[in-house]
Parts: sequence; structure tokens; C-alpha cells
Amino acid sequence: MNTKKITFITITPVLFSFFVMSFCDLVGIGVDNAMADFQLSNIMAQLIPSAVFVWFFFLSVSIGVLQDRIGKRNMVNIGMLVTAAGLLLPYFFYSFPLLLAGFVLLGIGNTILQVSANPLLIDVSPSGKSASLLSFSQFIKSIGSMVAPFIASYFALRFGNWKLVFLLFGLFSIFNAVWLHFTKVEESQSTERKATFGSAFGLLNTPFILLMALGIFFVVAIDVGINSTSGQFLMEKLNIDPEPAKQGRSLYFFGKMLGTFVGAILLTKLHSGKFLIYSSIATLITILAFIFSPSSVFAFTLMFLIGFAASNIFPLIFVITVNRYPKRSNEISGLMIMAVSGGAFIPPLVGKISDISNVTKGMYVFVGCAIYLLFVAAFSLRKISNQ
Repeated sequence: MNTKKITFITITPVLFSFFVMSFCDLVGIGVDNAMADFQLSNIMAQLIPSAVFVWFFFLSVSIGVLQDRIGKRNMVNIGMLVTAAGLLLPYFFYSFPLLLAGFVLLGIGNTILQVSANPLLIDVSPSGKSASLLSFSQFIKSIGSMVAPFIASYFALRFGNWKLVFLLFGLFSIFNAVWLHFTKVEESQSTERKATFGSAFGLLNTPFILLMALGIFFVVAIDVGINSTSGQFLMEKLNIDPEPAKQGRSLYFFGKMLGTFVGAILLTKLHSGKFLIYSSIATLITILAFIFSPSSVFAFTLMFLIGFAASNIFPLIFVITVNRYPKRSNEISGLMIMAVSGGAFIPPLVGKISDISNVTKGMYVFVGCAIYLLFVAAFSLRKISNQ
């Protein structure tokens, strides 16, 4: 989109906003510590992740409409400040209701960042580098997700206060918001009428956008579903002990982190449409192989490979769609992030099938998701080639 050289001072605070985006993954730490600190039941503790992720469905499109009026950078800064408020509230006033309120703010801030940071990064990316930088941004986000538990554990052991992680991440959010505020950013501007709810949802009448949004829906379903179902699958099918089965998830996240880093490098040379095809094929093959794993070694290896294979599909679908309709990036971003709700709708279906039959048959839902991703990858490549 642009041909000018982008400076370090311009692009770094935008990339750091993806590190701030990772702070929503504190939900796991929040659940564990809230149960211990407030003697909560499992049902009450699970209100914490619900308080975070419900906002993707309800707010994404409205945020996209609003940012069409006030700009992407302003929305990213609002998202980081709301995130900071969500982190600092339970640090200074620690009770379960205020902890829950903090995670509500964290979820709202994260939804804003998910909608706004992706198209802003495309705006500040050098020409032809947006797909690579979007993959790299997911690598940065993965780092935040992986280090947060270790930082919380360090504060708990060293200072007897795990909540110091809230203070540290809250201050970082404020620091990065100030940095981005004083950074000159040239944003793409819509030359058409301003976005509305009608214009945003009206884009779903465009087959390309609808199919790509469903691609986001299903790749997030795989991401959340493998994370939430793999432990039960390993215990039931391969008789792996509970703790090793749960810890196997870390291999999936490590595969995602490494995959986004490798993807960021490869996408400087490879065509994004072809890379989406390769990633979709690899995702389908590794999920099928995982289901038929003959041993724990194969299963754990394949968990890593699923994360590695699927890691770049989200940013690839996003950038391919926005690049095809650059003047509708705000509305598209809202629709795409609303599709993240696939992580809320598909896993319960897997659970229902598992209850009726067994978890192995439930896993075939993810095979169906992967088949769709291969279809949409082929569809998008054909459309790109015909441009």
C-alpha cells in the first residue's frame, strides 16, 4: 500500500500493542488464583474467561464503525488504556467482584485492540510486507502469552504477591499508549461514506468476505478447541496421566510461537495465497494424524505440529481480505474479529459429540474445520490470481 521506508520509532509501538493484546491470556492465572483466594466453585471461576471473551461477539463491529470515525491509532490507544484500567483495578482493590470487573475491562480493551491493531499495522507496513509483519505480530503476542505465567509465579515466590503482574503489565500498557500517541502515523482513509452497522454487515453479502470471515471462525475454533480438548483426548485414547496430558498444551503454544516467527520470515518471499494453501493442507494432515496417534510421543509431536501449521492462517486470511478491499478495512476488521467467536461456539459442539459418543469422534469436528480452511484457501488463491 505504501512505498516509503517505515522507521523503528513508528512501527515498534504498533507491534508492542500486540504484546498488550496478549494480556487477556492472564485469564488462566486469574482462574487459578481466584479459586484459591476466594474459595470459588468451578462454575464461578469460569465467569472470568466468559467476562473476557464475550465482548468479541458483541462489540467488534461497533468498534470497527467507531474507528472509521476517530481513526485506528486513537482506537488502539483507547484499547490499551482500557486494558490498563482492567489490570490496575484488581491490583489496587482486590476482591472477586472487582477482579471480575477488571477482566470485563480487559476483555473490552482486548476486543478494541484486536479490531484496531491489525489494520493499523497494515497501514504502517512497507509495501508487500504486511502479511509478514502480521505474522510477526502474532509471534510477539505469543511471547506475552507464554511469559505471563512465569512472571506471575516469580512475583508470587519472590514477593508473595502474584498480582504484581497486573501492575507491571498495566504500566506497560500506559507507557505504550503514550508512545503511540506521540508517534506520527499515516493511516489509510476511506474515500467512501462512513461505516455503519448496515454497511459492515452488508459486506457479508460479498461472497469473498463472507467465506474469509468464516475462515477466521473455523481457524479460531481449531485453536481454542485443540487447546481445550486435547488433554481429555490424550487421557482417554492413549491413557496418558492427567498432568502430562495437560502440560502437552504447552507444545501446541510453542508450535504457534515458532510458526509465526518462521512465517514472518517466509512471507517476505512467498506469496500469501500460496502460503495459506500450504498452511491449510498441513493443518488438515496434522489434525488427522493426531487423531490416529499410536503413542504419546507421536501425539505430543503432532500437537506441536498442529500449532506450527495453523499459526499463520489467521493473519493470512486477515491481510488477504483487507488487501482486496483496503477502503473497507475498518468494517472488515470488525467482522473478522467478531468471527473470533468461533472459539466459543464450536468447542461446545465437540463436547456434545464427545458426551454422546467419545472424544475421538468429537475431534472430527476439527477435521471438518480444517477441510473448510483448505477450501477457502483455494478459493482465495483463485480470486487473487484472477485480479
